[in-house]
Amino acid sequence: MSKIRLNNEYRQKFFNRIKYVFEDENTQEKEAYLQARENVDEAYSKVFPLAKEVVERTNVPEDVKILQGFKKKYGSPCDVVAKDKCFYFATTSEEADNERNDVEVDVDGEKKTAQSHFDFGLYGSLNGSEYSRNDDEKKAFAYSYFREELKEKGLNPDIIAQMKNKEDNPHKTKHIELNDKFLGYSGYSSYNSDNDNSTGLTKKFDSKYYVDIIGTSHCRQRAIPCSRKEFEIFMGWRAVKGQLIAKHQSWIDSLEAQYQKVKEGLKAYRYMEEAIKFCEELGIKVEEAEMVRSNSTGLMIYEPSNLASLIKGMKNKTKTREAKIAERLLYNQQQSAK
Repeated sequence: MSKIRLNNEYRQKFFNRIKYVFEDENTQEKEAYLQARENVDEAYSKVFPLAKEVVERTNVPEDVKILQGFKKKYGSPCDVVAKDKCFYFATTSEEADNERNDVEVDVDGEKKTAQSHFDFGLYGSLNGSEYSRNDDEKKAFAYSYFREELKEKGLNPDIIAQMKNKEDNPHKTKHIELNDKFLGYSGYSSYNSDNDNSTGLTKKFDSKYYVDIIGTSHCRQRAIPCSRKEFEIFMGWRAVKGQLIAKHQSWIDSLEAQYQKVKEGLKAYRYMEEAIKFCEELGIKVEEAEMVRSNSTGLMIYEPSNLASLIKGMKNKTKTREAKIAERLLYNQQQSAK
């Protein structure tokens, strides 16, 4: 192999090849992220029917139909029913008396009630505030949930995870705007369920979680009573959404740490044969014809085998579900044959 010198173009090509392989690997972090996303679907399927049941205890469907009939007959003065996906639930002090003896009290000795907003929308708040402006948290959930769809369009669903603890910048803003546009998020108007201009995947996701509520203000400020057990279930559902963000963050943190080492190594290597050997040590086949060129000096040089071993040690590889099932089936067959 001829001693071809590396340059920026070559190094970027090597990096992109390695990055693609790393992201595609089934590691513990990735598996935990995928499992967290499955948990979200399961939590929604179990908890939303309960939320709908709780809402309809005080927003009785029969009453809703009567009021909708009044609106059709008398117009806007009777416009008091609207669909919403954000519900203001609260426990009652009477129920607290019946269920618990250790209920907290406020400074006046009145029993405290648990209360919070629960938004079932794709960009719903995760902190219980109806008008939460923690956009990074809400968008991190949306991007984590629809990661594959965003990647397929050449977008960056990991931008918020990559920019954690960093100040906002044009690079971050650009990717967020592109992600939101693709998902169909309409910004502030999405807070108003009566006039939601969301489209695409956001609209499709949200459309499954609307319930008719009687009232005249957004999120219907009158708290909807629920039991403490029901309230705790809603809190658990919201925690599952938070876990998806956390597991996605852990996976991206793991990848970013590996990418940093890869970049350090590629910057230090002077010749293509070093980069190719490095890829081989990682189990990645690279053809010389795939590459192009560049150069850099003054960096610490990593011996390819050592660097490859270091990065391998940063991974927590795990078997896919399919592999585990196949192994189990093989084991069962072997036991039956004995």
